[in-house]
Amino acid sequence: MLTRKQKELLLLIRDRIAEEGVPPSFDEMKEALGLRSKSGIHRLITGLEERGFIKRLPHRARALEIIRLPEDVEPRAAKSSARKTRLPANMPDMAAIAAQSIRLPLYGRIAAGAPIEAMRDSDAKIDVPIGLIAGGRGRIEADDHYALEVSGDSMIEAGIMDGDRVIIRKCDTAENGAIIVALIGGEDEGENEVTLKYLQRRAGKIDLVPANKNLKTRSYEPGHVAVQGKLVGLVRQY
Repeated sequence: MLTRKQKELLLLIRDRIAEEGVPPSFDEMKEALGLRSKSGIHRLITGLEERGFIKRLPHRARALEIIRLPEDVEPRAAKSSARKTRLPANMPDMAAIAAQSIRLPLYGRIAAGAPIEAMRDSDAKIDVPIGLIAGGRGRIEADDHYALEVSGDSMIEAGIMDGDRVIIRKCDTAENGAIIVALIGGEDEGENEVTLKYLQRRAGKIDLVPANKNLKTRSYEPGHVAVQGKLVGLVRQY
């Protein structure tokens, strides 16, 4: 039998993986459960793992896999189905959407000196569940999205690991705090670099913020950074 906090944490992990494709961070877990320290989260995770409810995947930060749920907890999909009749008439049926897939171009790895344009010659494709990128939207067009393979560990604290495939919605602007594909150097400059970072605007500058405490934020003049897309999903292979 699980304690109340263990069950709360298990359901939090389940819901976040279903909604965002990655588990919450330890800080998010601590805040959601009202705990004062991360050590309490470590104890809860250890307890869940020992009881066979979750599995920690080695060499990957925030990599948790749910093995099973308590008998009195319905699977996430079943709950969505139960609410189906109460959805507004213009709301897409997300359960039906999730069962479909869409084929997106896989441009390659995000790496210094490799602008997105240089990757578009690739014929590689990736099949992605539509529910992963729908986000309450209606019609989903493959031309509006693309996939990239992540290189490096600059976003590990956001649950984005080396080798992950991120799903990007094409756009040329994004809100502060969004994870974006940024072209550094501008659209028309010769020495370009593409990176995946948090976007933060401040006092006439654009900050590209990593999710890795060992790396520093980089600041640029607005004309030296072009937004080429916004993260909307992640696909991981184990």
